[in-house]
Amino acid sequence: MKFDNHDSRLKYYHIVMEMDDSVPVETYDLPEGYSFVTYEDGDKEDWISIEWSAKEFTCYADGINAWNRYYAKYEHLLPGRMFFVVAPNGEKVATATAFFDPNSPDDGKAWLHWVAVRRDYQGKGLARPIISKALSRLRELGHGKLFVSTQTTTWLACKLYMDFGFRPEAENVRESEFGYRMLKTLTNHPALRDFEPAAIEEMLAEEE
Repeated sequence: MKFDNHDSRLKYYHIVMEMDDSVPVETYDLPEGYSFVTYEDGDKEDWISIEWSAKEFTCYADGINAWNRYYAKYEHLLPGRMFFVVAPNGEKVATATAFFDPNSPDDGKAWLHWVAVRRDYQGKGLARPIISKALSRLRELGHGKLFVSTQTTTWLACKLYMDFGFRPEAENVRESEFGYRMLKTLTNHPALRDFEPAAIEEMLAEEE
């Protein structure tokens, strides 16, 4: 059975991974003609458009709600933290943010936030460069250990994060062990060697 990179047929488990401060950030170049820019006033609409296209939202209102929840209070901090990939035609087509937990901004933890590539630009080699850009910025800001929050329904993103050196957070494993078994089946990533693979039929969400 073939799964999409954002597949609602899969059971949802919240996944939290951490990247140790000893792991270097791999760098990846953008394809020719593409470039990076950082956030400027008015980029909220581009951010929503990218995330919506990548199926992070089911409607525009969801995008507004997410922006208000995570970024509205901190828009003054987004320049130099929220990054976009600009296509040769000038359109912003991918994004990632070097951020923190907006609910606990003073806890010292650094998070890779809201990574997405527009649906029609996926497969063009943009995901690794935008992830690398955000992770490198977090290291420039003085953070050693890095965190990322994701989910089993975006299993391919989980694989990318593990390729960069992210590993399952111990507390999250206790909460979402079956989620990691699902990722083992979907990715067979060496970082998950200690997990038993889940059976395909066990991984499917119940139809509503």
